[in-house]
Amino acid sequence: METSKNSTNSSLFQWLGLLEDSDDQPPDSTHPRVITLLASILEKMIKKNKKPLHTRQNKFISLLTSEITLVHIVSRSSVLIFESHGDRDDEITMFHGSKAPSMSIYRYTERIHRYAQCSPACFVAAFAYILRYLQRPEATSTPRRLTSLNVHRLLITSLLVAAKFLERKCYNNAYYAKIGGVSTEEMNSLERRFLFDVDFRLNVTTESFEKHCLMLQRETVPCDLRKLRTVLGEITCGCQAI
Repeated sequence: METSKNSTNSSLFQWLGLLEDSDDQPPDSTHPRVITLLASILEKMIKKNKKPLHTRQNKFISLLTSEITLVHIVSRSSVLIFESHGDRDDEITMFHGSKAPSMSIYRYTERIHRYAQCSPACFVAAFAYILRYLQRPEATSTPRRLTSLNVHRLLITSLLVAAKFLERKCYNNAYYAKIGGVSTEEMNSLERRFLFDVDFRLNVTTESFEKHCLMLQRETVPCDLRKLRTVLGEITCGCQAI
């Protein structure tokens, strides 16, 4: 039974491109499959956290009526102003930028992989770290959400931390700062803040690593599902229970 589980996990790791001899990777791609899947799931998390426009409009109108006795017309410009600050009830941290970077999260993830040259396993660990960061332990009414304003800094920081924790050798903060498009001073501050926010919980158990691999595997596009079932057997159905 244990041998069968190990074989299944090995197939999953190979399919994600985590093993050195992984040859079952997308054609015409210089990146392991895990890179694309991580970018995909982060993008979906961002879209899920976007508040509907009508919700923000209603909140804005409610705010105005509570402060102003007579409100006859809410101009479109006012609504748009509130729309640009629609996440003001979320916690604003040093990971937030004033505006979303022009580089997509897909290109940004590929850029980090190309220049940081860390192992694909670091991207799985970084994914686990980001989820730990978002799931803050202390009781608070201010949520942490992944948005287009903070995802880039969170990704470069979590990967820097993962590389330092998992790799025998890795580039320094100044190099990662250049990759990520921030200053060395900011990279240092982001790393320090991130470590405290996750309470220095950097260990990823075997079970946790496998769980996050399965979460990434579920991002597979429909056209790959048939091939995935062939490679992984029953794991496609089994992962639905996680």
